[in-house]
Amino acid sequence: MSESNAATLFSVALIGELIGRGMRDIVLCPGARSQALALAAAAWEHDGRVRLRVRIDERVAGFLALGIAVETGLPVAIITTSGTAVANLHPAVLEAHHSGVPLLLLTADRPAELRGIGANQTTDQLGIFGSSVGWVRDVPPPVDVSGAESLAREAFAAASGTPGPVQLNLAFREPLSGTIEALPPLPVYDITAGSALPPRQIEHAPHTVVIAGHDAGPDAEAFARSLGVPLLAEVSSGSHYGPNLVVAYRRLLDDPEFGGLIERAVVFGHPTLSRQIPAMLSRSNVVVHVVRGVTAHAYNPGHRAATIDESVVHDGESDESPAARAWLGSWVHASRGMLALELAPASNVPERAGDFAREQLAVFREPVTRRMLVEAVWRVTWPHDRLVLGASRLIREADTYVSGKRIRVHANRGLAGIDGTIATATGIALSSQDAEGGGASGITRVLVGDLTALYDVGALLFGRGEVRPRIQVVVGNDGGGTIFDGLDVAATAPAVFFDRVQYTPQSVDLRALAAAYGWEYRVARNRGELDEALAASEAPTLVEVVLPR
Repeated sequence: MSESNAATLFSVALIGELIGRGMRDIVLCPGARSQALALAAAAWEHDGRVRLRVRIDERVAGFLALGIAVETGLPVAIITTSGTAVANLHPAVLEAHHSGVPLLLLTADRPAELRGIGANQTTDQLGIFGSSVGWVRDVPPPVDVSGAESLAREAFAAASGTPGPVQLNLAFREPLSGTIEALPPLPVYDITAGSALPPRQIEHAPHTVVIAGHDAGPDAEAFARSLGVPLLAEVSSGSHYGPNLVVAYRRLLDDPEFGGLIERAVVFGHPTLSRQIPAMLSRSNVVVHVVRGVTAHAYNPGHRAATIDESVVHDGESDESPAARAWLGSWVHASRGMLALELAPASNVPERAGDFAREQLAVFREPVTRRMLVEAVWRVTWPHDRLVLGASRLIREADTYVSGKRIRVHANRGLAGIDGTIATATGIALSSQDAEGGGASGITRVLVGDLTALYDVGALLFGRGEVRPRIQVVVGNDGGGTIFDGLDVAATAPAVFFDRVQYTPQSVDLRALAAAYGWEYRVARNRGELDEALAASEAPTLVEVVLPR
């Protein structure tokens, strides 16, 4: 083997080994030190073995890969050059760690002789992600392809085991790449999952509720229905549907005749959207069973969980005793009653046709509210679509009001940051529309506030030749960070200080922004325009919805 081509041949072998184990997607950012990995990825893509996405911004690339991995459930590789390029992956790595999303970080680096001497674009890349990456290997510059198979095997297993990010820090010496004359035969491995621990049996008990936090999945809904108890499911839980769903759970938890009577809670997923849930779980008179799922840390407020398991099961029939039926019925009917009361019309039904027409016109011209916005987006989203919710006031509005519906909803709730929301949604859109029969006709909508959108503007950029998915970014634009208006500080801080450092007002021309990135643009200032703007389009579309502060 020619030493001048060792970097490329090793990179080809490493990526081929990862593909053989099930990797189907790579996201990369350009760079000199990582050129062998990048060219190898391009060669495997050309051979039809992997899907390659190229982005210029590593933070965008990290969240794009996260979205792909969320949708596919498979580890996704991210290729970067050295230095700050690696550091820019950190937000996505943190989210992946706390959400249990598998990522393979292939970070290029200088060889040992260039470290610690002030060499350009060189820093300590080992440990750069701290405890968020549980498996790291520092790989010396290759001289042949030896070690590629074992590194791929270990990295893929580590990312897939307890799902999360892992790092292969790959040093390369010059020459940094060579010619790829032919790809080697693709290895194929029979990957079988390890056996899971048996589920814990949960029996009937009085005054029980099932709580479904983010990414709880359909198991939480099925379990609540099997047990015959109320289901308190967050909007991004994947279980926000079914006959046992209690939409108005926050207000009922505040009511001593409902929340105060809870004696046992079974928790799926990662609840993040209310203060009432952790407060209730911290009470000494509530027995808590936690279903851990795939995240790195179990959700356990107050460290009070009686049991923490990978799964639970109820093998019997639902509890049909009068007391149990009254318990479930009281929650469900009270929730429905609250929502119906809030939707009651302010005036009687008009008697004359002219009055009816004028009232309908008034409805059409009605300014958009946050509740109207989330309910409109929820209404037009169907099972073959995808919905991504940003960390803004809007996800809480949706969690408070939207009805039960079995659709695919995602939100980055591992750390609940505003970064990377559009990029994550783009990854979900690309993968859902790639899947065979799994959404080729669907659309991905991402609902964000204006600051969340502006924080991820770089994700709007599709380079020449990159696939442009069917995606609709819906921006609730209220001119700044109105989520802070609900904090105690809003009532105590001087308004001029509060506005500058918390609300952070902005006046970006979103129409011009959409044009700069080649997106379609629509605006909705009232209810009628909102319904029209949410119509699906084949092209990436930015929808600006004007909201009051």
